[in-house]
Amino acid sequence: MALPENKLRCFAGLVKIEHTVFALPFAYLGALLAVSGRAAQVYPFFMQLFWITVAMVGARSAAMGLNRLIDRGIDRANPRTAGRHLPRGLLTAGEVRVFIAGAAALFALAVYRLSPGHVGWVLPVVLAMAGYCYTKRFTWLSHFVLGLIIGLAPLGGWIAVRQKAELPAYLLWLSVASWVAGFDIIYAALDRDFDQAHGLHSLPADKGLPRAFGIAAFLHILMVALLLTLYHLVNLGWWYLGGVAVAALLLVYEHSLVAPHDLSRMNTAFFQVNGIIGLQLLAFTILDLWG
Repeated sequence: MALPENKLRCFAGLVKIEHTVFALPFAYLGALLAVSGRAAQVYPFFMQLFWITVAMVGARSAAMGLNRLIDRGIDRANPRTAGRHLPRGLLTAGEVRVFIAGAAALFALAVYRLSPGHVGWVLPVVLAMAGYCYTKRFTWLSHFVLGLIIGLAPLGGWIAVRQKAELPAYLLWLSVASWVAGFDIIYAALDRDFDQAHGLHSLPADKGLPRAFGIAAFLHILMVALLLTLYHLVNLGWWYLGGVAVAALLLVYEHSLVAPHDLSRMNTAFFQVNGIIGLQLLAFTILDLWG
């Protein structure tokens, strides 16, 4: 039986499917760099891109569903998140559990179609997604756990093409992990007071905003350094360097928008600027490889 339209909108809002744009370009980037310099037939490669997209949508939907389900009590108590679907009763816990199971199954199917030998990694990845949701209850390292999980996107894209992980893929993984951890630290500043009052952990809550913002800046410098290392390792060209330069400028702009004493432009820094970084780097890399 088909779901009513309002329920479908609720599920789409639950996982914020539009935010897949953060990691999806890097999954494509991993696949493109993996195929670079190798003879590849067009149709099989585009089918790989299709299943990479399915895998990303399934994995991210499962991850967001788990986050909303596990944190529903925290979300209910936090004024910033009290309007989410589970606290408001627009979706039930049972419905979200079914949704998570379906998304995880979609993720597993896509991994099987891409690389049957790696389908055994689906369960550990899903368990890691669930485990991340509990980390902020006892450690500020939660930002880095999130980064390492989302950073799997380009590693998975590379494996989908070559059926194995190699050094460039690991560099991409760590670069995305550094980027995500950095902007997650910045975004956590919004909940610093709530986290401190409720015994939750984040770098802003545990170490203070100036120190947290400094660590975020270091992580974003590290991201650029890793991308430059990739330039030498994969023998990329000037177009790719241009994309890295634009990414660096966007990160500088992001840090100019927010400060420990002014979080008023957080949404612009977090959603808009970060949404552009991966897309433009992918575009410049395509020009580099096939321009």
